[in-house]
Amino acid sequence: MTYEFTGSGALDYAPCRYGCSKLLFRGPRRSLAGEFCLALGGSETYGKFVEHPWPALLERRLQVPVVNLGYLNAGPDLFAHEPFLSEVTRAARMSVIQLMGAANMSNRFYAVHPRRNDRFLRASALMRDLFPGADFAEFSFTRHMLESLHDQAPEAFARLASELQATWVSRMRTLLDRIDGPKVILWLRDYYTRAWLPPLGSEPALVTGAMVDHIRPYADLVVEVTPSPAARQAGLAGMVFPPTEAPAAADMPGPRIHEEVAEALAPVITKLL
Repeated sequence: MTYEFTGSGALDYAPCRYGCSKLLFRGPRRSLAGEFCLALGGSETYGKFVEHPWPALLERRLQVPVVNLGYLNAGPDLFAHEPFLSEVTRAARMSVIQLMGAANMSNRFYAVHPRRNDRFLRASALMRDLFPGADFAEFSFTRHMLESLHDQAPEAFARLASELQATWVSRMRTLLDRIDGPKVILWLRDYYTRAWLPPLGSEPALVTGAMVDHIRPYADLVVEVTPSPAARQAGLAGMVFPPTEAPAAADMPGPRIHEEVAEALAPVITKLL
């Protein structure tokens, strides 16, 4: 298993902004004039550690520009509250929405940063009552917090997880309602290459088939992509990162998985276009 490492090992993601948005998305920047499609999602759509993420590969297959609105560690909140979204989706011919996990969004139990959705801000009184022994001052990131709470109090965590899942369904409905025009949901799942799964399960975290069924009516299609064993076994091959980022890269889909996502989406979107 190999990986590419040149210089600092960091990819040039050519971060860019679109319209009135304050968010920095994955570049290179595409024109919003004329025909284009949109790709919305989290780190998997952004293509962290991958030179050619699936939106770029899809663009080659469609021969239509695909604007990558992937954002690192994004949850549904990021797009549900983004003023620019309605404007850009009205202009797009098609939008692909990658399902993001249920951990990175504000809810009755805790609040996250409005742009850096993986950053834990504060626990509510309800959360403190549910986990009276937890020291929330020691948490900076949602995943670390949730995994710690899972280990400390599994029964209380089950209640929290149920709340997060219900909130996710509601938030995704809101997001999909805000997106004009044809829309396809991308459900990229089970891409971890390691033999064990974290307490939150495979990505997207805490998302189940029943939850996806609740939001199916709000999109034209749901495209489910479960990477092949060969794509998962490729591991870090072709990814670009400094050695210190190897653990983080192991939790991201590699180039072979991005290829399979583009292959799955291309014929579906061609028909809709």
